[in-house]
Amino acid sequence: MSETCTDTALPADTAALKRLVTARHSCRAFKSAPVPRADIETMLGIAQQAASWCNSQPWQTIVTEGEATDRFRDALYSYAASNAWSDQANRPEAPDFAFPKQYVGIYKQRQRETGWALYESVGITYGDRAASGKQMLENFRLFGAPHVMIVTTEDDLGVYGAIDCGAYVAHVMLAAQSLGIATIAQAALAGCANFIRDWFDIPPHRRIVCGISFGYADPDHPANSFRTTRAAIGEVAHFVS
Repeated sequence: MSETCTDTALPADTAALKRLVTARHSCRAFKSAPVPRADIETMLGIAQQAASWCNSQPWQTIVTEGEATDRFRDALYSYAASNAWSDQANRPEAPDFAFPKQYVGIYKQRQRETGWALYESVGITYGDRAASGKQMLENFRLFGAPHVMIVTTEDDLGVYGAIDCGAYVAHVMLAAQSLGIATIAQAALAGCANFIRDWFDIPPHRRIVCGISFGYADPDHPANSFRTTRAAIGEVAHFVS
């Protein structure tokens, strides 16, 4: 499909999907108001339709509400702060799935552009490591979200279980967007896998993939004022005829 195709020329379902995908963004500041349980269940019910290898549906989730979110937030932030997670060069990452070895070339460029856009939006000057480290710790405050979802997969299913969970996470975020719920998928939480496993009493055979903080976006917060860019189709797709 041509990138120049206008929304009016698209089928209604395609246009609706495009609007949701385009509008979705990583929310980094939430209002405190909780999401009604019925809306959360609707979101999860839609996401449950995600495809998975052999229909294994490897995802299991823990979803916090109310005081459970606050207790977890406070404990997680205290843990991260006391373990120097603000030191972005030497933070003690211990994820169940290894984080990227490095970002090079276009991948490094995209990483930097996103980081600079965030820092600029909240008034952090280039090279201010103390301020950028403080901003990084906001991950462990869940950016003020009233809910967080911890996504896990079965150890025996290996990397493909994690891939299936990635599809599930995408479905969660699009379903949330359709309901007016803002989200942010957080690999940073997976870096504290052992703490989270102990806190929620997650069995050792369940591997932590990521967290998703969600709620209603604070549109006035500067951290929500920027958007990331996307590569053109020609940069990522090679057609063979």
